[in-house]
Amino acid sequence: MRFPFRSYFKSHHRQTLSSLRFILDSLFFLLSKFNSPMTGNQHATPHSDDPPPFNPSEPSIPISYPLKTLEELESRSYFDSFHFPFNKASVKLPPYAANELPKRSRLLVCHDMAGGYLDDKWIQGGNNPDAYAIWHWYLIDVFVYFSHSLVTLPPPCWTNTAHKHGVKVLGTFIMEWDEGKLLANKLLSSKDSAKMYAERLSELAAALGFDGWLVNMEVSVDVGQIPNLEEFVSHLTQSMHSLVPGSLVIWYDSVTIDGNLNWQDQLNEKNKAFFDISDGIFVNYTWKENYPKQSAEVAGDRKFDVYMGIDVFGRNTYGGGQWTTNLALDVIKRDNVSAAIFAPGWVYETKQLPDFQTAQNRWWGLVERSWDISQNYPLTLPFYSNFDQGHGYHISVDGKQISQTPWNNISSQSFQPLLEFFGESTAGNLEVVVDLKEPSYNGGGNLAFNGTLDDDIHFSARLFEGKLQLADSPVHFTFSVKSNGSSLLGLSLEFTSTVRKQKSVLLASWGDSLMTMTRFVRHFDNVIMPHRVTKLETEPSWVILESSIAMEGYMLTKIHAVCYKLRPEVHKSESQGKTMAFSPAEYHAVLGHLAIDSRTLNSDFPPSTSWLVDGNYIEWSSGSHGSRKLNVKLVWKLKDGKTHLFPKYYIYVKKQPDLSIAEPNGSLQLVQEYLGVAEVEAFYVSDLVVSSGTSSVKFIIQVCSLDGAFQKLEESPSIDLDVQGS
Repeated sequence: MRFPFRSYFKSHHRQTLSSLRFILDSLFFLLSKFNSPMTGNQHATPHSDDPPPFNPSEPSIPISYPLKTLEELESRSYFDSFHFPFNKASVKLPPYAANELPKRSRLLVCHDMAGGYLDDKWIQGGNNPDAYAIWHWYLIDVFVYFSHSLVTLPPPCWTNTAHKHGVKVLGTFIMEWDEGKLLANKLLSSKDSAKMYAERLSELAAALGFDGWLVNMEVSVDVGQIPNLEEFVSHLTQSMHSLVPGSLVIWYDSVTIDGNLNWQDQLNEKNKAFFDISDGIFVNYTWKENYPKQSAEVAGDRKFDVYMGIDVFGRNTYGGGQWTTNLALDVIKRDNVSAAIFAPGWVYETKQLPDFQTAQNRWWGLVERSWDISQNYPLTLPFYSNFDQGHGYHISVDGKQISQTPWNNISSQSFQPLLEFFGESTAGNLEVVVDLKEPSYNGGGNLAFNGTLDDDIHFSARLFEGKLQLADSPVHFTFSVKSNGSSLLGLSLEFTSTVRKQKSVLLASWGDSLMTMTRFVRHFDNVIMPHRVTKLETEPSWVILESSIAMEGYMLTKIHAVCYKLRPEVHKSESQGKTMAFSPAEYHAVLGHLAIDSRTLNSDFPPSTSWLVDGNYIEWSSGSHGSRKLNVKLVWKLKDGKTHLFPKYYIYVKKQPDLSIAEPNGSLQLVQEYLGVAEVEAFYVSDLVVSSGTSSVKFIIQVCSLDGAFQKLEESPSIDLDVQGS
């Protein structure tokens, strides 16, 4: 059950709903605390006894969680939590997105799902391959993580992937119901109190790496406290701007300037005072058709800071939400204000048919038809995407599977392709989908192209729309392909220039150069064959293609996948016994990754001796059949103290047998076991089972670079721990 800001409920329902909501939220939160995630290949063992109360100061599997009381906020106790360092976002906004928002209609998305902190709370990842995620970031400007807790801190996975795509992330500060009224009295007891709590919120956002707050005061306030409320909002906005330039404080349309809890559904004289001292207003979603225009008139030159709410569940929202959400978006766009979509997880929570992937793409396709693309990429180099959505059934490195355990971790999302969806699938005679089940090249996803393709045509699918300004040095493209039969896959590039005409270039696949040139010379200004084609020795089905191009003075604006065949499939006619071309032919190809860089050399990784690796909070305990269990927090840093922009680290373990009791003639083959991924320089290993006869365990930290390359395991930093006890 959900109550999104609940503006249309009458007051006599509030006490019953309040009790029910707190029961449900508490149940969701407690269950989520004690459901075990995937910790590498280790799963916490269920206990018959009730679990102990959550103690944030004690070592445990890192999680994200909200603050429930003003005492927690005031005392700064969160910074003493074991979980605090793990909750820091590791991805910063790119410079262009760290500035003020663009002067145009914007799209804010407010994520609210079943009390929050579900699969996304497990910072090192969970084991649900069907976990909820968003991947249409190119339509979004601002992302809000919402729950009904007092201080909702966004899990770092959302901040990491949103920042990667240029999207700002806000937490939520909310006071509601009778409890909220008591909290508001304390918050607003004086101007000094209001300023102190504002500074605490700003400090949290800056320390955790997100970009501001949605302030939702859904309680009535004594009119004498309004000056203190204004002081709180104003000081929060100013302190956020000081600590995090380009940050946002958005006011929710709730309490009015006279202290009444009275949703206005528009910007007017009742709430404009709060709008004037913040960065924008999230207007309640029960507005009428003429309200966006009226709000724009009140806002004047700040009309784009007015975010008209839309509840996707459709509760009293204009246009009905759900599959007609676009009706509200059309009105908002027409009247030149911004939109705030509340609870797009409706698609997931209500199990829209036929499946989440298809329904999600269809729903966001409706949004795109009403809204412009907000984010462009690539913008800078290096650029890398392995099409990972942040959940799946396996994980691979350079074509080799390192884990076949189902998983989820939104931080692992790479740049998401801008696939176009019409109806139930992508347009054209080929279906283009992100495939999570077929073995990937890197990460846990691929782009799969399936269907039929006439031999004399080619199929094009949008991948990315960028604004990459090219210099005088060549740009190098590397991509991996796996295909059947005569199915070929290349890339088409579009370039624009202020002084030269637009140009199109095909980076062709492998094959007959003459046939390729003849086939495409009339479709593209230039056709480039790969200068290197490599088949992996360990996984020969993957082919790595490398091409280069120099386009000084041009901007790369579009990247499309191009599917084609050079040689027609042949078969024997059953009726006449003749061999003839088969048309259309079956087509299947998989795009594993795309890397764009201005360098030709492979990534340089610091040698293993450059790192300091340590184990903290080491705890050994007895397991079954003479085994031992290990808990340890692994930490690492470079000895020179410099900060390197490594986006993630894969963590492995090798278990060394005790040679004194090993079989004398037995062969010794140590295999590393994948445990998980870290976005910060720390990883907590929980309940690692070490069988009897093991003398030591070696933890290996495999470094990954921004261009998608991985350090060789034998050259990666590591630490050895002797097995303790017996």
